[in-house]
Amino acid sequence: MKQTAESIRDRFMKLGIDVPVEDIESRLDELIKKFKVPSNEAQRSVTNYFLKKYSIPKNEFYVRQAEPQLTKIVDIVENGQWANLKAKVIQLWENTHESISQVGLLGDETGIIKFTIWKNAELPLLEQGESYLLRSVVVGEYNDRFQVQVNKNSSIEKLSEPIEVGGGDFTPAAREAELRNIADLTGNQWATVRGKVIQLWENSHESIEQAGLIGDETGVIKFTNWASSELPDMEEGRSYLLKNVVVNEWNGKAQVQLNRSSSIEELDEDIEVRTSMSSYFGAMVDIQTGSGLIKRCPACKRALVKGACAEHGKVKGEYDLRIKAVLDSGTSTQDALINRELTEELSGISLDSAIAMAADALDPGVVLDKLKHELVGRYYTITGHKLDRYILVESITPRTSLDRELLDQMLAEPIAQPEVE
Repeated sequence: MKQTAESIRDRFMKLGIDVPVEDIESRLDELIKKFKVPSNEAQRSVTNYFLKKYSIPKNEFYVRQAEPQLTKIVDIVENGQWANLKAKVIQLWENTHESISQVGLLGDETGIIKFTIWKNAELPLLEQGESYLLRSVVVGEYNDRFQVQVNKNSSIEKLSEPIEVGGGDFTPAAREAELRNIADLTGNQWATVRGKVIQLWENSHESIEQAGLIGDETGVIKFTNWASSELPDMEEGRSYLLKNVVVNEWNGKAQVQLNRSSSIEELDEDIEVRTSMSSYFGAMVDIQTGSGLIKRCPACKRALVKGACAEHGKVKGEYDLRIKAVLDSGTSTQDALINRELTEELSGISLDSAIAMAADALDPGVVLDKLKHELVGRYYTITGHKLDRYILVESITPRTSLDRELLDQMLAEPIAQPEVE
């Protein structure tokens, strides 16, 4: 706290204003400890308080100072440190957080560091491969790794001369991230993950090399390997060590991103995945909204809602078929996701014919109605990986009649008794 207060005081001293360091430290302490304000926000608030108190224009304080003293990435050693960086944008990452404008990696001749530009900073977008002078950025720390925060008090200036990026011991790849179980992964952290690829998804977006699911003994997580990472492809059913991946969150769920700082090492072992294959037998009692003929985002494959992707906004969607079914065994229910291939096989409706049906009726809802008419009320055995409340169906077998074994199995299952008050 004292070092941060002295850093703020030094910046005022450059303008000839001697702010008592005790006053700065006291206000920081109150905001951070009493009101639980994040450190970066507390520093900005305290700085702006004294700017107003001493009638100092923000532009004069943040931008119109003499040529800034530059900080090398290797010299970023303190949480809350203010810095001016000349750096090159090594990589821009896909961003799913509405309050963030851009996120990625910056590099200079001494190392590489993660950066975040907040949307409320209202700064121009950076271009991958270009070099910039970033003034008045704040250093944050997460999981023992420093990162650069660009906010409304920062400024960005494009440089004509490119910045050379060095490797050395300061790159994320050289400082190997901690090996973590998949169940322990949370957003905004570097990690090394050991797991087995249990599913690869079809991908047509040029910026994505591979996407799918990887799992270990503790759980399963989505992964994305960006094409710009230039990493080798992984194979379904094989086990790998993914070093220095970035973990972020979407819809409250963690997911893994592989970038240029990551590496892939194939393992000579068959990792047992906790969510192994599950089977379920029951009657299909409902096909939920969001089934039938849908459109997906061409970039991330998420289903569109009213023509928009939650991550990429309004896009030209690609047609797909799926079923979000509810099965009932008589003693329990199970949600199931059935992909296009199995939906076509089960219903006899191809994707092309579904598109034609919707075009003739001027309503894609006719496909859902047809699926309900053909499939609801019938018995099925499904098998697939269970994730959260869903089984991702890999095989589905219609049961036209109940054989003796299945009937005995159903009768043997205990029936829940109502509670008596």
